[in-house]
Amino acid sequence: MTTIVLVHGLWMTPRSWRGWKERYEALGHTVLVPGYPGFEIEVEALRENPDIIANLTVPETVDHLAAQIQALPEPPIVIGHSFGGTLTQLLLARGLGAAGVVVDSAPTEGVHVTPLSQVRSLFPALKNPANIHRAVGFTQEEFHYAFANTISREDSDAAWAEFAIPAPGNWVWAYGLIANFKPGKQETWVDYDADRAPLLFIGGEKDHIMPPSVNRSNAKHYAKSPAVTEYHEFPGRSHWICAEPGWEEVADHALEWALAHARPASVPSA
Repeated sequence: MTTIVLVHGLWMTPRSWRGWKERYEALGHTVLVPGYPGFEIEVEALRENPDIIANLTVPETVDHLAAQIQALPEPPIVIGHSFGGTLTQLLLARGLGAAGVVVDSAPTEGVHVTPLSQVRSLFPALKNPANIHRAVGFTQEEFHYAFANTISREDSDAAWAEFAIPAPGNWVWAYGLIANFKPGKQETWVDYDADRAPLLFIGGEKDHIMPPSVNRSNAKHYAKSPAVTEYHEFPGRSHWICAEPGWEEVADHALEWALAHARPASVPSA
C-alpha cells in the first residue's frame, strides 16, 4: 500500500475529492487531501467570506503543498485535477513524488493552445483586470458550461451548490494562458527537459475549460525529458470528470498507471 496525495483544482476545495479518497482508502492506501492555504474550511464558509483567499498566490500554494509532501516518510503518488494538475507538475518539477497524474490539467507556462471554449469558460475571471485582486466565482450557468456540460443542468446546479466556491482571480491571470504573453519565467514555469517522476495526463473529450488539445500540447512539451510522460483521453467526459457518472473508471486508471510507473522509494529525487 502507498500514500496518495490528491490536489484539488481552482473553484474547488478538498471536498471535491471525496469519492476518490473513499475509493482509494477502501483499497488500503493512505490518502491525503491537503487544501490550499485558507481553503481548509468548508465550502459554505468560503462562500460567505471569499476575501480570505482572494490574494493567495501560486508560489505560496506550491510551497505549502511541497512542505507536506516532504514531511512524508516516502514519496507519494500525486494526483491533481484542473489547476491542481498545474500544481502537480510544479511539485514533480521540484523532484517530489514517486509518480504524478494530472486530470484535465490547466497548463504550465509555454502551452500556447487556447481553444475558444477555454476563453469563454475563463471569461468571468478575465473580463475585468480588477479581478486580479478578487475572489471570483462562477454562476450556475457558467459552471454548467465550464465544468459540467455533459450532465443535466439540474445535476450541474446540485454540484455547484455542494462544491463550487469563488477562487483567487490572480491565478487565472498568472497561469499558462496569460503567462505566455509576459517576458521571463512566470509562476507556472517548469523545465520541461528535466528528469522527474513519471507523469500521466488524462483528458476529457468534452472538457470546455481545459480541452484535450491543451492537455495533449502540455504533455508534448515534455518530449525531451528522460522521464516517462503519457497521455490518455476518456471519451464523453467533461471537466467534471472526477465526479460525473463513470468517475470510478478514471480514478482506477489513474491509480493503476501510477502504481505501475512509480519510481522506487530508493531512487533519490532530482
